[in-house]
Amino acid sequence: MGSFSIWHWLVVLVIVALIFGTKKLRNMGEDLGGAVKGFKKGMADAAGEADKPESVTAERVESKETIDVQAKEKNGS
Repeated sequence: MGSFSIWHWLVVLVIVALIFGTKKLRNMGEDLGGAVKGFKKGMADAAGEADKPESVTAERVESKETIDVQAKEKNGS
């Protein structure tokens, strides 16, 4: 009584497919897969940035360059 057999899981799967529909389940799976890929890419990018030397940042701070930025307002129309 403590463990479920394969038939229990198949019944649960059929009930979930009937409630949500296969299209919604497929979309949820694609969204979950995209989120996992994005997370992995972000972790790889973060690991790559950790390997960069900090001398570039130090050079910019030491040279005291001023960066002028013009912000444009985004119009809703």
